[in-house]
Amino acid sequence: MFGLTNLSTLFELHWTGQLSDYVTDLAWSNRDYLAASSGAGEVLLWNLKTEEPRLILSPQETSIDCLEFSHDGQFLAAAGQEGKVKIWTIKPHLELIDSWGKQGQWIDHLAWHPTKHQLAFSLGRYVQIVDVLAEEIIATLPFETSSVLGMSWHPSGENLAVAGNGGVKIWNANQWEDDPIVVEMAAACMAIAWSKDGEYLAASCLDNTVLVWRWQEEIPWRMTGFGGKIRHLTWSNITSGIAPLLAVACLEEIVVWKKEKNDEEGWLSWGLIGHENTITDITFQPNSLLLGSVGEDGQLLLWQKAKQLSQRSQETLEGFSKLEWHSSGQTLAIGGQKGGLFILKKSYRGRGFG
Repeated sequence: MFGLTNLSTLFELHWTGQLSDYVTDLAWSNRDYLAASSGAGEVLLWNLKTEEPRLILSPQETSIDCLEFSHDGQFLAAAGQEGKVKIWTIKPHLELIDSWGKQGQWIDHLAWHPTKHQLAFSLGRYVQIVDVLAEEIIATLPFETSSVLGMSWHPSGENLAVAGNGGVKIWNANQWEDDPIVVEMAAACMAIAWSKDGEYLAASCLDNTVLVWRWQEEIPWRMTGFGGKIRHLTWSNITSGIAPLLAVACLEEIVVWKKEKNDEEGWLSWGLIGHENTITDITFQPNSLLLGSVGEDGQLLLWQKAKQLSQRSQETLEGFSKLEWHSSGQTLAIGGQKGGLFILKKSYRGRGFG
């Protein structure tokens, strides 16, 4: 069962599908394809126009844990427990063309360059970067102190930030052989994200803090007071005031941060309470301040302007694991912890002319 409580009707359930295990990741292409992966090692491709699903990787012995389309939707990459990154071409026809990595080395992070066909992926204590068109490895970056725990390209593509124990290392993509900028933290960095304008870098730390740097400045803002591990953080891609909003999920609560006009005043924060169990994903609707969140309680909550609860899903038979907006903001995909796949579309009920 899946339904939405009409605090106001923003989105309606449009399509449902089923994978055989926990949905581990979701990704939309700019060509109207949704890709979904599962703990059973499946990869499913769903066409937004025809609404036809196609299983392009059948269940196997190892999980697929991360997937992403290239910036132009030409390639899809997926990787996981097996230690191999599989790459498909999407157009003119779907074809598995290549694989990279090391057998048995779990890969749980990958990220495409924002403008090139270059793919970065974790390989234990290293990040490897391959040029898919040239079919060559262009860089192998050592993190050294721990396994790689996260990575994020600067929106310009000129820098790659990598998270791990002790902080963040930031490499110059034009000079891979140069030493990286090292940003030290008191404990392991679990998640990192650049703001969409490239102005700020946010990182969560295992000591239950969040640090935010203005790019190229050394002194960060330090957000404290969280009651547990911070595993999810996300930026809006439009500004509210003078900067984008930063949303952070910790256990059952979301905290939203808004930059004050003066640097000395820091960031104003407020909490969003509505989930009854651990939040598993949060993300802003493209080009708006509508914030979506899903959790182990099997609820989707939509927060208008990242403040007011506008829509809540009814009880479901499974918790949710992932949430992903289509770039149009008109369609929303949700993955379930028992393999459920749900597509929601913007509702126009009750809206007329005049």
